[in-house]
Amino acid sequence: MSLLLIGLAPAVSADSLSVCYNYDCLAEAEVNYGAEQLTRVRDLLGVARNAAEERERLSLAIGWLLGWAGEQTPISADRGGNFADDGVFGRMDCIDHSTTTTRLLRLLESHRWLSFHRVLEPVRRVLYLFEVHYSAQIEEIESLTTASALAAAPARYVVDSWFRDNGRPAVVMALPSWLDGQGWEESGVSVVAGGLGDGSPIEH
Repeated sequence: MSLLLIGLAPAVSADSLSVCYNYDCLAEAEVNYGAEQLTRVRDLLGVARNAAEERERLSLAIGWLLGWAGEQTPISADRGGNFADDGVFGRMDCIDHSTTTTRLLRLLESHRWLSFHRVLEPVRRVLYLFEVHYSAQIEEIESLTTASALAAAPARYVVDSWFRDNGRPAVVMALPSWLDGQGWEESGVSVVAGGLGDGSPIEH
């Protein structure tokens, strides 16, 4: 039985990292996450039964962590894409997002809260020869083992927070689909309390 289920999971300590903003990581600010916040993230991820569930929960967890970061830094002003927040202090481009989200994923990985994925370096796509975009990415651990046996490419996914307003769940999708140009910008959606799997953020 999982330690989480029987209430014997070790206590979670506070942690911190730097977030990027104002494009190209021009500015950075330290963010401190409290033990209570990180315990919520651990508990959210800890009950995932498979890789697909972990990705769904990662989407929410990244939204929470960026939302909490927005309570301490100017990134609360960030909106999905690059146009809804054009010129706003605290805005984030895809370099800010891919760098910051990778740091957040590394934080989760360092706490051993990812059971089905490992964190990779940010990935780049180029559309129409000039449209360059970056995202954080993860690799499914089980598929990595299977792929090695079959000499096939392991399953990789992007965790792209750039598409959504600050505090909203990140877009998580298969890397090949993202490389083909999929992904949609959402901005101006009110952040309200929601639930897992309903497309709404959970209150942060």
